[in-house]
Parts: sequence; structure tokens; C-alpha cells
Amino acid sequence: MDKMILEFRLNGEEVEILVSPDEILLDVLRDRFNFTGTKKGCGKGECGACTVIINGNAVNSCMLPAMKAMGKDVQTIEGIGTPENLHPLQQTFIEEGAIQCGFCTPGMIMSSKALLDNNQSPTREEIKEAISGNICRCTGYVKIEQAVLSAANRMKAQKSVGEGE
Repeated sequence: MDKMILEFRLNGEEVEILVSPDEILLDVLRDRFNFTGTKKGCGKGECGACTVIINGNAVNSCMLPAMKAMGKDVQTIEGIGTPENLHPLQQTFIEEGAIQCGFCTPGMIMSSKALLDNNQSPTREEIKEAISGNICRCTGYVKIEQAVLSAANRMKAQKSVGEGE
């Protein structure tokens, strides 16, 4: 198969890469860009471990042909915080004990981030809906929901402090 040039914005940076038409975005992110935080779980779009944000929406990258990312803004878990400066969701997942084995965590955080980017004050029901495509076999979901609520409150507080300056 002939390879094609894929151009898109990845974690805020313009990138281009040669891809085969049959490559999926998950494999391109993990194998070609070495962004292994996006996990390869079921490969069927059912577990949410591969969730990334594309143009503001949570998407299962295992189901998306890489070329569908052409010209889009793709964000992975590696693009939302650093070890020195965690995103509020990353911090509250740790503080609330919403992480156990950690396999589902990147997908949960990305689904939650897509929610909070569009809704600063979600209800528990809205959080449950946002993460409904993500499976966790360790924590149950109560601590995850609490972490998202805590992050929402922290982000609102940070925003109001920033506006007051």
C-alpha cells in the first residue's frame, strides 16, 4: 500500500508522518510517536483505555483510522501535564485514590478532561455519562467520580484566582 502524509496537531505541536491507509491512530501514537500513555486494551472501542481528545471530543483511538486525524487537534495524556506540574485531574486522581493498577487511568482522565473542558460544573450523572465508555476493573467508580468533581472544583478555583489578578 502507498503511504500518505498525515499532518495534524499533537499535544500542541504541528506534526507530519508517513502512514499506511490501514494504520489506526492508536498504533501511530504509541509506535511512531512513543506516546505509550494511550493504552491498547480491547481493540474494539469497548474499554476506553485508548481514549484521546480530538478537537475537544473524547475518542477511542483504536477505532480511528490515522488519516481521520488529518488537520485535527489530537491530545494525549502526555499533553496535559508534566511530572512537575500535574493537570488538576491527574492530581485529584492521586489524592482521591482513583488509581489502582493504572491501566484505565489515562483513558479515564482524557474522557474526564473532555467533559470538564466543556462543562466546568458537572453533576455526578454527567460524570458517569462521560466515563461510561471507560472500564475500570480495580477501583469501582466512586473514587473516580469524586476525583473528577474535586478537579472541577480545583479548576474553577484556579480560574477565579486567575481572573481576580
